Amino acid sequence: MTGAMSWHFLRLYLLVLLYFSANSILNVIIPLQGEALGASNTTIGLIMGAYLFTTMFFRPWAGQIIQKYGPVKILRIILIINGFALILYTVTGLGGFLAARMLQGVSTAFFSMALQIGIIDALPEKDRSQGISLYSLFSYIPGIIGPLLALGIWQEGMGYFAVVMIAIAILTGVFGYSAKMDRSETKDSAKSAESSGNMFNSFSQLVINPHLFKCSVLMLVGSVVFGAITIFIPLYAEQVKGGNAGIFLMLLAVTVVLSRFTLRKKIPSDGKWHSSFMMGTMILLAAGAQCVSFALSGGVLVFYLGAVLMGIAQAILYPTLTTYLSFVLPQMNRNVLLGLFIAMADLGVSLGGVMMGPLADLFSYSVMYMICAVLGVMMFFFAYDRRKIFVG
Repeated sequence: MTGAMSWHFLRLYLLVLLYFSANSILNVIIPLQGEALGASNTTIGLIMGAYLFTTMFFRPWAGQIIQKYGPVKILRIILIINGFALILYTVTGLGGFLAARMLQGVSTAFFSMALQIGIIDALPEKDRSQGISLYSLFSYIPGIIGPLLALGIWQEGMGYFAVVMIAIAILTGVFGYSAKMDRSETKDSAKSAESSGNMFNSFSQLVINPHLFKCSVLMLVGSVVFGAITIFIPLYAEQVKGGNAGIFLMLLAVTVVLSRFTLRKKIPSDGKWHSSFMMGTMILLAAGAQCVSFALSGGVLVFYLGAVLMGIAQAILYPTLTTYLSFVLPQMNRNVLLGLFIAMADLGVSLGGVMMGPLADLFSYSVMYMICAVLGVMMFFFAYDRRKIFVG
């Protein structure tokens, strides 16, 4: 196999699978444990959101530091930090969960940037979308069995939780220590990082650069909806007659995995903006959120239909926007700007907990998910490129 499916890249994808396996369990355990300890939805949202909020903060610096010290050296350090965070979950309460989420956020900022920039730089242009899609696919594969495993752990007792977290920390560290990255094809990127100037000036590009602005807004709002789904479904599913959070999250993950694999060659990799493609994606997002909102009266089938629609939208949105930006952003500071864009995805998921938690407390989960659907409809219109700022 060659290109994005070569053995060199498959090793990296397997490392991604191991690294993100803990989160598929934590996304269920933390809300359940938080509720059992008497935490409000607002508190649970803050703890869950701290992970990607921290990731967002460190993401823009990650690209430059990785270019300076090398991805392998940084990778080994962050896997140690990640392992410490996973062990911290097993010996602390809610306060320790917050600290552990932040440590995970720091390591994820560097881990994901190293792998994604490496994939973009190493693959030819026609294979970029496939590489990014496969990276994203393997990050979601743990979500297929993780939620059900988490519910099993919760029912059997938290003693099993400690064993699983420690095992994941050790396996990820051992596998990651032997990982190798060929930097021969990333020399131009290194030069770009060295000559990119003051990185703080790049923050203004979020507004000034029309390509980055449009993609960032779409990613931010989409991630708010994804975050609200992931964080509060374990609690909302208890209100849906016949609903099961593990089945919902597993169905969501299966849909993401299958969609990213089957649609990986359909995702545009030509550097052009495809309005109809993006508008269709946002309609799927809105429809999925509305199905989840309507599940209290519509029933469990509508509930699970929401998971499928949401999974398709999630499978398409991130790799499409990331691939597009890899073409249109200036080469001189592309890595930093990509880091800012990915930070918007992190911020969105974080806000999905921080903002939507209080709304769920104030109104209900159903109303909160209806608000998510409205946001999706707004992005449907935003995705249309009337002024033809983009190429295509």
